[in-house]
Amino acid sequence: MGKLIYWVHTSVDGCIEGPNGEFDWPEMGPELSAYGDEIQARVGTFLYGRVVWDMMSSFWPDAESMSDHPHDLKFAPIWRRTPKVVFSSTLKEAGWNTRIISGNLSEEVAELKRQADQDLLLNGGSQLAAALTELGLIDEYHVMVHPVVLGGGKPVFPPQKDRLDLRLVDSRTFDGRTVLLRYERS
Repeated sequence: MGKLIYWVHTSVDGCIEGPNGEFDWPEMGPELSAYGDEIQARVGTFLYGRVVWDMMSSFWPDAESMSDHPHDLKFAPIWRRTPKVVFSSTLKEAGWNTRIISGNLSEEVAELKRQADQDLLLNGGSQLAAALTELGLIDEYHVMVHPVVLGGGKPVFPPQKDRLDLRLVDSRTFDGRTVLLRYERS
């Protein structure tokens, strides 16, 4: 059975995108990229909501033609070959080794975890992460805090019905700028 890992980039003021939807501020330096490689080695499936899927699928299939950043060049082929799941009630076709799920979120994700021989990685997306948190399905939270204050935008977590107590299991600084806060459910 696989664990569900939520990996999210956030600003110091707790936003995953700026007031106008900007996501040009996370920086994948060598140390943060190496940590990403460690996590990727544990992962057999990427999970996305529709909004993050649209962003990812517009970049990673052709990343090498748009970027020469070492992280992008290394991760693009990994992204293309790794099975992906998109949770959407409107998306009909995705490509790139991707399955679309529009059924019962709790049942579908619980079954994905049961069938997995590796971990599953949810990358960004506050609405899907909030729903999975409320369902008790996220096992680890990997929060990457970047040194920027966006002054508003989409929060890491929208308001929840219930409080969630977490246990800090790791914290590190990468590249002298980004702080990892890794939590597990209490």
